[in-house]
Amino acid sequence: MSTTVIGKSGTWHNWAGNVTARPVREVTPATVEELAAAVRKAAEDDLRVKAVGTGHSFTAAAATDGIVIRPQLLAGIRKIDRDAMTVTVGAGTPLKRLNMALAREGLSLTNMGDIMEQTVSGAISTGTHGTGRDSASIAAQIRGLELVTADGSVLTCSETENPDVFAAARVGIGALGIVTAITFAVEPIFLLTAREEPMPLEKVLAEFDELHAENEHFEFYWFPHTGNTNTKRNNRSAGPEKPVPQLNSWFEDEFLSNGVFRVANWVGQAVPATIPTIAQISSRALSARTYTDIPYKVFTSPRRVRFVEMEYAVPREAVVDTLRELKAMVDRSNLRVSFPVEVRTAPADDITLSTASGRESAYVAVHMFRGTPYQAYFTAAERIFTAHEGRPHWGKVHTRDTDYFSKVYPRFGEFTALRDRLDPERRFQNDYLRRVLGA
Repeated sequence: MSTTVIGKSGTWHNWAGNVTARPVREVTPATVEELAAAVRKAAEDDLRVKAVGTGHSFTAAAATDGIVIRPQLLAGIRKIDRDAMTVTVGAGTPLKRLNMALAREGLSLTNMGDIMEQTVSGAISTGTHGTGRDSASIAAQIRGLELVTADGSVLTCSETENPDVFAAARVGIGALGIVTAITFAVEPIFLLTAREEPMPLEKVLAEFDELHAENEHFEFYWFPHTGNTNTKRNNRSAGPEKPVPQLNSWFEDEFLSNGVFRVANWVGQAVPATIPTIAQISSRALSARTYTDIPYKVFTSPRRVRFVEMEYAVPREAVVDTLRELKAMVDRSNLRVSFPVEVRTAPADDITLSTASGRESAYVAVHMFRGTPYQAYFTAAERIFTAHEGRPHWGKVHTRDTDYFSKVYPRFGEFTALRDRLDPERRFQNDYLRRVLGA
């Protein structure tokens, strides 16, 4: 185990740069036992302790002024059980590494988010999800968890072992313990055919129920200041495999979607009046395409232009009204928004604080280019989302607190009672958890 004492100038910041913290020291445990010892030492020193992965959360969920646990040595596949069709993996494993390792074994997760830079523990703890008619978030694919609790105990949980902890800890926001290993359900690797094409926003909204019902995975991006969207439908395919040609992939996914888009945002940041024109051009930059590949190569894409994001889950039946209200708000305002709005869906799940807990959900995500003032836009959007009883993503910007969450999560009290039992002294507390879960 390596321990680094951080001086007064030592600052941790997240991927977007909107959250900073000054921990006392960093610990990089090589084993679960070393991690448990670090938690016990934190108690002796009366310090808070938080695990932090790649910093892809836009909230301060992982920030601490105490001890930072770096889980990168707790990584890799521990076990593949082909009879149960599960894989157990260390919590510090990046999703990219997991996806590639599974593919080599002829296996795949059923669904995943649209990036794969996060650690598996960071992704599940904040409720990371993709889009799916029938298949839910990454956390909903968990079959077992191992975590170190506040007294240094190592607790394992599943539907049959500590089921109350299992129900909550799959999306635990770092409040119940430090996840050290995760067992995922997997399936034999399969092919997806992706169909990407532009579509007018009004057509998407008018036909949203049909688009959702007819496709296993449907999502779209609306460009503010325009009536245009880019849509994406992913459905299982018998093949043959037909990936995007390498040159086309570089041109569209790297040069246009990242390189040119970054320059466009620089221009928009310097001269905001140009943003509506840039949005019109951006919304028409990508042409329709269809390709067939293994899941992670279809679900995920590179995101190199840094931004700040707010995302809310609203009841699926409310998403069309939510989008219409969002568009009307932008149209009548002086806001200049250079990033598209992303819309995805998820079926209901049974995880205590999952944003899809107990209800079929649609996700509406708003973004702003890093360094651009985002508060006015996000505040106006949040008013719309909360009017529809939206639930904010635990890892993305929001201003909600305990009172709000106790109203929109029927099982909120179940989670906080479990937290009282597992962490009575609030060893894993920080300012963010104090706001969203209470003292």
